[in-house]
Parts: sequence; structure tokens; C-alpha cells
Amino acid sequence: MLLENKTAVVYGGGGSIGGAMARGFAAEGARVFLAGRTPATLDAVAEQIRKAGGQAETARLDALDESAVGAWVDSVAGLAGSIDVSVNAIGQDAVFTPMIEMPVDDFAASMEKVARSFLITTKAAARHMVKQSSGVILHFGGSDSGNRVPGIGTVQIGCDMVEAMRRQWACELGPQGVRVLSMRTGGIPESMPDMPQTEQYRQQMVDATLLKRAATLQDVGRVAAFLASDHAASMTSTQVNISAGALID
Repeated sequence: MLLENKTAVVYGGGGSIGGAMARGFAAEGARVFLAGRTPATLDAVAEQIRKAGGQAETARLDALDESAVGAWVDSVAGLAGSIDVSVNAIGQDAVFTPMIEMPVDDFAASMEKVARSFLITTKAAARHMVKQSSGVILHFGGSDSGNRVPGIGTVQIGCDMVEAMRRQWACELGPQGVRVLSMRTGGIPESMPDMPQTEQYRQQMVDATLLKRAATLQDVGRVAAFLASDHAASMTSTQVNISAGALID
């Protein structure tokens, strides 16, 4: 197994993307610790992992609370012996407003949540990873310099900010053996809520790809597990494109 005897922490582990990554890690042998604010969704993912023969534990946690995150990660490291993978998959609370109409306070609040959560969770993991001279910090989102989609408000801006932070973290942590990566996608149809217009958007995601199939949640989990493994030991400070050709590098 790719991640046997590894420990992975996943913030937003009860969500569709965080849950997919957690299942992917567990399927490759990792012991997974899921954190989030909604126990019911965390427990549902943990039960799926256990039924498949994996190991999963949950904790109710606010990723914007620095002291709580630090204490939880310390407790996980004490229990499991290491922090090998850290994933921030919490949502953005994006504001879908044209920039010319964007309330300044709404913009600032959205950006603060993204920046704070990524900084807090990365700092908590990095403290342990630097000591053990290994580890992988993984984020889902990615940058799109060719973005031509109006009206998506803070979504891409937030992703671009994380990518800038990822580059800085990677150059600071690289000498200590810690890798920092992100996954870039053109959209995961399965992750979209069921609404009247959803099917139209799902089809648009598929039509935009070169493979004529969008990435699935299973794809997310499998690629995440590969990136967290020693098979990807030479990869850091980059985003991995899983858009099925919807986004061209």
C-alpha cells in the first residue's frame, strides 16, 4: 500500500472533496483523522472508511481557531506518532458578486477565511513535519491564469491566494523534506448540490474536457493518495492538473 503506517489529517473531512481524499488515503493504508464542524458528516465518512477496512477517527474542530487546531494536531501526533499528510479541504464561503458590486467587507471576510485556515492548518502540520524531516501538505483548488469566467466573485481569487502561499511554504519547508502541493480541477460534477440548474452545469464540465469525462471523486482520492506517497517524492511547489483536459497547461 502507498501510505501504510502513515498518518493523514483532513480538515473539512466530512465534505465531498475532503471525504474523497480521506477515503483515498485510507484505501492505501493511512490512518485518517477527520476534522470539521459537523459531526454527522464526519461520522458518515469515517463509517465508510471503516466498512472498507480502513482506520478513521473524527474530531469537531474549527479550522479558524489557531489554538484548537494546534492542540488537536499535537494530540494526533502524540497518538499516531507522526503527521505525514495534512489536507485543508474546508469551503471558502465564496461571494458570487461582480467585483464592481462587491461589498468590501464581504470580500475581506471571504479572503480572511481562506488565508487564516490555510496558514493555521499548515503551521500546525509543519511544526511536526520539520522535526521528522518529511511530510506532505496538500490543497485542493489550484490557479487558473487564463480564467475568463465573470461573476464567480471570490472563488478564483481565493484559490490564487492559496497558490501564492503554497509557493512560499514550499520554498521554506523544502530544505526540511516537506512537500507542498495542490490539485487543480475544472470541476467535480459529483460534488455539486442537487439543484434545478445543476445538471446543466455538470454537462458543461464534461463538455469542456478533452477526455469527455470530468474527474470523479474517486479520481480525487486516488490522485491525492499518489501525491501523498513516496512515489511522488520529487514533486513539490506545483499544482497537479486533474481537469481531464478542461484546463490546458
